[in-house]
Amino acid sequence: MEDFRDLSDLKIERKECPKCGAVWLNGQHVWSGTGRKGSDLDLAGLVCNKLGDHTCINSMKGMEGGDTWAKRLEFLQKSEEERDAER
Repeated sequence: MEDFRDLSDLKIERKECPKCGAVWLNGQHVWSGTGRKGSDLDLAGLVCNKLGDHTCINSMKGMEGGDTWAKRLEFLQKSEEERDAER
């Protein structure tokens, strides 16, 4: 029987930001709370651009766009207004 371990090219590269603890698996940001794929730009807008420093490893740090706390607040306010209008 052939040993398939010799044929596998599976590898997992894990990087963790020393500043905030964000994790990238094989170059893909993964949200820590859910394990779902994340966006480097969203992470920058939510965390890195406000709290990051020279140790931050997010390649999108300093870039504009993506999700931000201001956008999330705006979404919640609109949802609340729509809900109140339905009443």
